Amino acid sequence: AVRLVESGGGSVQAGGSLTLSCVASTSTYSFHCMGWFRHVGGKEREPVATVSLGGEPTYADAVKGRFTVSRENRENTLRLQMNGLKPDDTATYYCASRWDDGCWTANYTQWGQGTQVTVSS
Repeated sequence: AVRLVESGGGSVQAGGSLTLSCVASTSTYSFHCMGWFRHVGGKEREPVATVSLGGEPTYADAVKGRFTVSRENRENTLRLQMNGLKPDDTATYYCASRWDDGCWTANYTQWGQGTQVTVSS
């Protein structure tokens, strides 16, 4: 079974930075798409940033210019650099992978257990 393990979450003040990492138990070359999603109570899980096998990123409007997603395929790792964090970024962040094409979708196949990001004013 594919296992995805997130790390790097924590509590920061607004304007701070965090870098999330996701390590896969299998080669990330297997996944056409990898992405970061976040969930808060009372809202649907939403995509934050996705990246194709070729490295093309797509970002939610709310994080454009602040977050950077990258994949290090040789290290089986997906990263999310988060700068200029805002209280609205507070959520549980999940790493996900998808074998099929079409990265900007919630229909991913493998999911990590999540890492908590809390941003205070």
